[in-house]
Amino acid sequence: MERRIREFISYLHNMKKMSNNTEVSYQRDLKKLAAFLKSRGIDSVEMIKEGDLLDYLLYMENANFATSSICRNIASIKAFCQYFYKMGIIDKDLSVVLKAPKVEKKMPEILSVEEVDRLLKQPDQKTAKGIRDQAMLELLYATGMRVSELLHVQVKDVNLTMGYVVCHENEKERIIPIGKICKKALENYLENARQQFAKLDSVEELFTNCSGKAMSRQGFWKVLKGYAQSAGIEGDITPHTLRHSFAVHMLQNGADVKSVQEMMGHSDISTTQLYLNFGKNKMRDVYMKAHPRC
Repeated sequence: MERRIREFISYLHNMKKMSNNTEVSYQRDLKKLAAFLKSRGIDSVEMIKEGDLLDYLLYMENANFATSSICRNIASIKAFCQYFYKMGIIDKDLSVVLKAPKVEKKMPEILSVEEVDRLLKQPDQKTAKGIRDQAMLELLYATGMRVSELLHVQVKDVNLTMGYVVCHENEKERIIPIGKICKKALENYLENARQQFAKLDSVEELFTNCSGKAMSRQGFWKVLKGYAQSAGIEGDITPHTLRHSFAVHMLQNGADVKSVQEMMGHSDISTTQLYLNFGKNKMRDVYMKAHPRC
């Protein structure tokens, strides 16, 4: 099974051009399945039966896997089985028996405009690290890009004269405008701080860690958590919180859904439309608090 999993991940990487995060997720899910099957004496793809997959689904449910985790595992197993069916290794797609449980879309956590303002004022502008952190946070909120996209932005992707940044997602790219506050933060960083981090001219990434190497997602998360705490922001703030906040604040201030979809890189507009519900919820809260007969 291990060899087959490696073969499948190689296919995702070379042919499907999946992101590294997706590959890691698929591999983790399939290794869990392989461990379950091995405990039943099954060590090859050819030995798997439909009943084995159904038993694994039941195992996940009994082990109280989150519904979202079960859905993700099923998606990984389906892609795995479909690949080996198309390759002629198995004579039918065994995964057709797996039905994903219905997942209720939860409203993402967002920050208020006032909370975002407090957060973005936290970095110390008297230090190179503070200038760098300010530029990172401003760019993340100004564009709504994913943290993985933020950390892959290169210096050449930033056009301060025209006021935009090029964001890369797999083999796709999109152009996102940036405002004057973000431009000012980036100018300050490029002129006064970046050389203290990226000491070699060969470093292409816009943002690096203190060692001059590409910053990790975990490293950025630590930076964000620290500033959120000092800003007195409660709750579990993540880099995606700023992405969600960007979308909601744009829509609440008159941006159309299609434009926000393009800026965020959503392939399906229904994903972007989810943020419209925040306006409805806010209206209801105002009504419930203000109406004399509520």
